[in-house]
Amino acid sequence: MRGSSHLAIGLITGVAVAGLVPGIPFSPAGIALAGFSALAPDLDHPASRLSKRLGFAQNYVRWAFILVAAVVAAYAQWQLTPGADRRLAFTVALAFGLVGAAMQGDSTRKLALLFTGLCTVVAGLYTGFVWLSMLGCFISLAPFTSHRSYTHTLWAAAAWTYIGHLANQSLGWHGVALFAGGGYVSHLLADSLTKAGVKWFMPLADASLGIPLIRTGSKSGNLLEVVICVAYAVLVLALIVSRLQF
Repeated sequence: MRGSSHLAIGLITGVAVAGLVPGIPFSPAGIALAGFSALAPDLDHPASRLSKRLGFAQNYVRWAFILVAAVVAAYAQWQLTPGADRRLAFTVALAFGLVGAAMQGDSTRKLALLFTGLCTVVAGLYTGFVWLSMLGCFISLAPFTSHRSYTHTLWAAAAWTYIGHLANQSLGWHGVALFAGGGYVSHLLADSLTKAGVKWFMPLADASLGIPLIRTGSKSGNLLEVVICVAYAVLVLALIVSRLQF
């Protein structure tokens, strides 16, 4: 399913959580979190919306390698005397330069997301927020898994919900776990409507489960995604209105 459809379904799920779950305040931030969470499973896909957004450093990774090469080469030239150490330093500089020059496409994206995730881990350690470090670990590892594998499982959804639970405890923001978990699960349920299905219990079971209604990327599939989003929105709105009337 397309990223725009996942985002729409996640946001609608956020509205459902805010409007239908007792004790959960209606929160635009919570609804936005549900939308964000609905995109999270596709961090394993190079073309996903969230993968591109979180990999904000992607365009700079290559130049970072080249910069390191230049710094090491300058250090070798001006600080080291001729000999084995200097030759080794020049070799390291050359290696970094070649890697940076050759790096492109998916490898750059993965390194950018790894960098983003590790920075988030460090931020969590510095602030004492375990949930932030766990979020960083997810961002770092997800790009290195194959599409619709480990991020598209019941265990990943449980881990994401637990991160929300820890954030709830740290920030005192009631309902974080429900917004986060609801958005994440909405992605898996939506992908279960595609022909590829979802391996909910991987690696315990390798079978793809779902109802093969949507052919992703086809005109009929795109139209059906719009119909599903609209129908879901109407259903949620009707339930909220009926609840307000009683």
